[in-house]
Formats: sequence, structure tokens, C-alpha cells
Amino acid sequence: MRKIIITIFCIMILSPVATFTAQAADTKSTSIAIPITTGLTGAPNSTKSFTLDLPSGVTSTSIKTGTLKYNGNNAVVGNISVLNGKILLTLRGNERTESFPVYGYKNIWENSFISNVGNSIWRYSDGRRWQINNYIPETRTQYTFNVNAGDSAVPSNFPPTTPVKTFSEPVNPNTATWFSASEEEVSFSSVLQSSIQIKHLDLQGGSGTISPLGDRYIVAYTVPTAFIMEEKVSDDFDKGPWVVGRLYHLKLPYYFKGKVKQTTYSYAGNVSFDYALQEGPSLTGLVVVNKPDPNPFKYANADVPVNLTLKGILSGYENSSNIAEWVFYAQEKESPSTLDTKKSFEKSKTSSQAFSKFKIPKMKVENSTDNYQQVYELRVTVRFSKPIETKEGKKDFLSEKLEATVEVYKGEPTVSFPPNIEEPPTPKGRPPVASIFANPIVKAGDELVANGSGSYDPDGDINGYYFASEGANFVSYSQKGDLATLWYPSERVGQNSIGLTVVDKDMMIDSAGTFVRVIEPIPEALLEIGGTKKQNRKVTLIDKSTSPKHYPIKTDKTKITISAVAGAGGSNAAIKYSGSLNGIYQKDVLFREPGLYKAIIYVENTLGYSATNEVTFEIVPDDPPIMYFSTPGRVYRDPQKGNKAIVTLDDLSYSPDGDIISRRVWEYRFDSDNDKSFADESWVVFSDANEHRLNLELSHVGRYEIRHTAYESFNQPTIDEFVTAADRRHADSSDQHIDEKIVEVVNLGPEGDWTW
Repeated sequence: MRKIIITIFCIMILSPVATFTAQAADTKSTSIAIPITTGLTGAPNSTKSFTLDLPSGVTSTSIKTGTLKYNGNNAVVGNISVLNGKILLTLRGNERTESFPVYGYKNIWENSFISNVGNSIWRYSDGRRWQINNYIPETRTQYTFNVNAGDSAVPSNFPPTTPVKTFSEPVNPNTATWFSASEEEVSFSSVLQSSIQIKHLDLQGGSGTISPLGDRYIVAYTVPTAFIMEEKVSDDFDKGPWVVGRLYHLKLPYYFKGKVKQTTYSYAGNVSFDYALQEGPSLTGLVVVNKPDPNPFKYANADVPVNLTLKGILSGYENSSNIAEWVFYAQEKESPSTLDTKKSFEKSKTSSQAFSKFKIPKMKVENSTDNYQQVYELRVTVRFSKPIETKEGKKDFLSEKLEATVEVYKGEPTVSFPPNIEEPPTPKGRPPVASIFANPIVKAGDELVANGSGSYDPDGDINGYYFASEGANFVSYSQKGDLATLWYPSERVGQNSIGLTVVDKDMMIDSAGTFVRVIEPIPEALLEIGGTKKQNRKVTLIDKSTSPKHYPIKTDKTKITISAVAGAGGSNAAIKYSGSLNGIYQKDVLFREPGLYKAIIYVENTLGYSATNEVTFEIVPDDPPIMYFSTPGRVYRDPQKGNKAIVTLDDLSYSPDGDIISRRVWEYRFDSDNDKSFADESWVVFSDANEHRLNLELSHVGRYEIRHTAYESFNQPTIDEFVTAADRRHADSSDQHIDEKIVEVVNLGPEGDWTW
């Protein structure tokens, strides 16, 4: 059985979404930020590995690994690599010695020590008098005095209400278990002894006042408003049946607080790289005419069943799991009522469906004065669950329209075959089988290939291939002769046919034909926006328009206009270029304002056919640097360094869109009147040398505010005549939290009320 295969190739360019801009027509650049990380401690954090996800639309194979670059103040350990679809790099942390608060508890986190503070209250044998102990802080001694009972009972159960004092002597802080604020254990040996303080909580079991004194707390409270505990009196105290001992006491919870000095590590910056735009994906559609066979088909006084198979092949696309569905359409041309639709939900890059309900009624053939041709319109569509990126923007689907022509003839088929090829009067063996297919739709002036390579001889070889098509210009043939390249002039717009006759070694022949619809040679206007689509950068307009080979575009007729999209941020005054946009193949343009813009291109070919296309594109803003720097918070004046405090500053700022920080200015202002305000103080520049890590020497005790300003230079091409120095972005640290910008200089010495 011979089948005519009609093939259409639809090639679409996939353009990944980048964080920003294109370097050239086929290359883009982007960057991925490394999260700002500060305050990491411990040797394992002295280096840190980062695994960075690629931006949407970027594949690992498209990355130009030679352009991978870390931008920041950390040192890169080893190489930056790409593995399993992610960027891998290891950085060495920026080191800083900082003080951190630590807390001493009893064995576990937030389990306070408890001090039972109180005084002994003993009743004499007369049942009426009470002996009360009172602590004298000035002499650190106990003083005993007697008071009469506060009731008339004998024996009395209540001493008179009497204010007393007692003391609490905390445990040695080396008996505590020390923790960081993150609840991790810290060695007591690392705690700065001069920083240790005792922090008490509220008294439990009664009320009173707490005052620190040297190495202990003085607790003043009132007897008998406290916990009561029975107590054995001493042997030398009064004897008698009414003698009783009591302890009126309270509970004082407390814990320790101190500081440790640790080396901390910080990380910041970004990784920039270029990546190539990927070719594809492409959708290939195939239509096979299964019935009638052959086609054209000899009329036999009956309806002619028509069976078509439509197949879709998705190439240049690996993520088959993103395929939502395949949809197939077929109908008689200009007859929507005959539409037949089929779907397939397979996650496959190929899918096909057969259409068997069509037929050509014999009445149509009989009523036709000529051979009857039925044209079928077909379409194959593949839809995606998530949109894919192309140069034309995001697409939810790819689709391709096809045609198939079936002819039923009563006399001779419409297909013209090569003349003067006669079979021998006495055939020998079996005849060859001719097969031909060609693009069913072609523009006048465009070349196409008629393919007869599917022909064969059952009992030998084919010796000759002979093609014919009325009005066509044959350009060339393959070495074997089974492929013919031809084109149709504009006068042949409409339905045409190509015939093929093959001859075998026995001079036996067979013929086959196919149909080609020639359409008007209208050019395709296409304008590519290359360069860097970013404010104040060079954007390149490239004319990618096409026209049939034999009716080329007249360059002097090409016209391009650019304008801002109303209400979308840009302005016409922001569009800058030199010379004219007419009659050009490529032009560099600069946009001084971000926003949406549209470019319209008009082209015309040698036959006067024209086309227009409009491209809308976004010019992204030139973002200022992301500002952040770290300070030690508190530093001590060092007698060994001229009684100066050394403040180490680390700049963790970076450009989020890949520019270069080429200037760093550091300033401070001093709260000279110690009024907790810097508003009345002046800024002093202490570095303008583009330093990202530096030491500031300060002499005066007090509070200082630090300000850091970063200035960028362009990291992408620009057009110098349209930009000024003021167009380079800069930012300062004004948005950083004030507590992170204050440095307090203090004298080196012990702190707190408690020392051991």
C-alpha cells in the first residue's frame, strides 16, 4: 500500500527568563544572590558551601561555565561549578571577633538557681516572747533581739510584725552550666570573668526588697509574711514544753549573665554568569493519507472513504512531564460542521490520532465536471501545564496547521507526470513502487524539496527518478536523483501538483503524485531585541525579517519606529539613538527610563508584498546596590594601642543586577554631648578608597554612628554619548537598622556588681 506523507516543520526559539538582560542576540546574563549571613560561629562555619537554584528558564547546559563569577567580599575556595541543575560554590567567611551574651543556669536552660533567704524565729518557754535574728549588712553579722507576742494566747502562735533583713550568697558561677542565646552549651573558661553579673527574679513566697552588696544580696522583708518552716532550736536555747523553732523565709531565684568573645563569620554577594539561548522546542506535524490508496484515486461509482492519521512530534524539549495534553483537529476545508477533535493526555513527546469518519460522496464526484479534490484542514497542538519561555514570550502551547488533499478522478489524474517514458512491451519481473511527498504549503518564490526516496523496486533497484510540475522552476537534484529542489513563481499561486515516475532496471515504471498549495509571497517581518534590556544600557535592534528566496526584501524600504507604551513607565523622550532607523539591518538604541516600549518594523520585498510586526519589550530599572555592613557593636579601648579602640567594618553590600561597586565611602559621627542623638552631629569621612574591609581607630569613649555609601559602574555595554556620571546608581546604609550601625567605645575594665 502506498501512502502520501505530508510534513510541516514548525521551529520556535526558546528564550529562558533571566534575572536581567541579554548580552547578545543569542546570550543573556543573570545573577543569583547569596543570602546575607552574619554571626556564624565555630570552625565549621569558617567556610561555607552554597547550593543556588537556577533562575526560571535557565538550564544547566545553557550556562557558559567560563563566565561564572562570584561578586562580593568573600574569598572563593576552589571553583564555581554546576551540578544537577544547581550552582555550587564554597566561600571563606569574613572573620570578626565579637562579644556575645551568655547565661549561667543550674544544669539546664532557664532553670534558675534558688536561694532560700530567711531568719530563725524561736519562742521561749514562757510561751510569750520570741527571739528574732536580724542581719546587719554593714558588719556582716547577725543581731538577735526579743519581742513580745503579738497576740494574747498562751502559748502565742504569732510573733509581732517585725521588719528584718537577711542575705543571699550566690553559688560560684563556675558551678553553673553556661549557654549561648541559641541554647547551646558554652565552656565557662571562655566567659569573660569581668563581665559576669547576677540577675535575680521576683521573690517567691512573700514580698520584700532586694539590694546588691558586694558578693551577696540583702533581702529586707517582714516577719511573719513569708514561708514558714519548722526548725529545731539549738541545745543552749531555753528549755520547756512551749519552746518552738520556726524559719520565716523566701525564695530568691537568680541566674548569671556574662559575655564571651568569639570569632564570627559572614557571607554575602552574588554569582553572575552568561547563558546561551536554547534552540527549540520544535513541533513537527505529519499527515498520512491511509485511504484512499493510491491518492489520486480512480472513481469507482461509489463513495470514497477517507482515513487520515495526524501525528505530532515534539523535539528539543526534555520535560515531558510538563505536557498537559495533545489536541488534534481535522475538518473539510471551510466546513466547520465537519470538525472532528481528539485528545490524548499521555506525557509523551510523540502522539498520534486517526480520523476515519470522513468520506467523499459519489454525488460530489459525479456532479464535478473535472476531477474532484477535497482539501482537509488539520491542526496538532501540544499544551503545557506550565508556560515555556520563547523569544516571543511565554507560551502555553505550540500548534501547527497542516493540509491534506485527496483527489478522485474519472479520466486522468490532475498530477502531471514526466512525458515520453514508456514501459517495455514485454514486462519482466515486478514493477517498482513510486512514492512522493513534499511540503503541502509553500510560498511563491520559496524553494521546496520533492522527496521520492520512499520509492522502491520489489525485485531490484530503481534506475531513474523523473519529476514534473507544471509552471515550476526546478533548481537541482540529489546525486541519486530521488530528491528534486524546485520553486513556483507568483503566477502559480493556488493548487499545484508534483508528479514522479520511477523506472527500474527492467524499464518498468510506476508513478505517484502529491499536491502543493502555493500561497502569496508575503514576507515575514521580525525584529529581535538584543543587547541589554536595562535602563541606560545598549539595546540592539536586529532585523530578522525573511522573504521567499527568489523575492528578497528590499532593504531601502525597511522602516522601524520605537515608542513608549502609554501608562507603562517609559517615555518617548527617553529613547536615544544616532541617525535613522530606516533601511538598517542592526541599530543600537539606549533607553534612559525603565518601562514598556514597542518597536514596529515594516518590510517590503521585490514584488511589492509587505509585512509589519510589533514587538513589546520591557526595559528593567538599573537597581541600586543592596546595602549592608557589619560592626562589632561594642569595642574596648586598648592601652597597648595608644588607648584606642579598633573597629573592624565589613562591607557585605552587592549589586543585585550584576553591576560593579567601584567606589565605597565610609563616614562616622560621634555623639559628643552624649544626649543619645546624632542629629546635631557632623559626618566625618574616614575612607574613600573603595575598601570593603577596614579598621577604624577611635579614641573617645561614647557612641558612634557609621554610614556607608556605595557607587556603581556599569557592567554591561552602554552608549557613552547618552549617559552621564549621575546615571550610575548609588545607595547608602540609611535603611539599615540603627542598632546595626552604632558602635559604642568603652574603657577596658570589669563590669557588673558581682566579682569573685
